[in-house]
Amino acid sequence: MTRRRWTTVALLAAATFLAACGSTTTQTQTGDEDTSGLEFTDMWVKSADEGMSAAFGTIVNTTDSDITIVSGTSAASTMVELHETVADETGTMVMREKDGGFVIPAGGEYVLAPGANHLMLMDLQTPILAGDEVKFSLDLDDGSSVEFTAPAKDYTGADEQYMPGE
Repeated sequence: MTRRRWTTVALLAAATFLAACGSTTTQTQTGDEDTSGLEFTDMWVKSADEGMSAAFGTIVNTTDSDITIVSGTSAASTMVELHETVADETGTMVMREKDGGFVIPAGGEYVLAPGANHLMLMDLQTPILAGDEVKFSLDLDDGSSVEFTAPAKDYTGADEQYMPGE
C-alpha cells in the first residue's frame, strides 16, 4: 500500500474512533453520589495548540426543576467562561459571556454547539490534542457542582468573533 493510502486509512480509523468516543460522557456530582439531575451527552472539546478552545454537546436536565450552571473550571485552562453567540449592532454574530449562566429547563436540554452557546476555555495551559480527555467541573446556582469529561476532536469550522475589547 502506498504511503498516501496508509495515511488515508489511518485518518479514517482515527475519525471513526473519535466519533465513537464522543457519543456519551460520564458525570459525577462532587461528593458521594450524583444528585445533580444533569446528564452530559455527545460532549467534545475542540483541539487547539494554544490560546483558546471550547466544549460542545448536550446537557440534559432529568429533574422537574430548572437547573442553572453559573460557572466552570478545567485544569486545561486558567479560566472557563459560559459563552453565548449573539448578533451585534451590525448584525455580525459575536461571542460574549452569558449573563446569568446557562439555564437547563426542567425535563429539557441545553445544546452547546460551534457558532452558538458553548463552554469557552481561555488561556490553555498546554495544547489540547485530538484524543485527549478534558475534565470539567461546573458550578450550579444552588452551590453544588457536577463534573464531566469530554474527548478532544479536530474541528476547523465556526469562525468565532469576540465582542470589541474582549
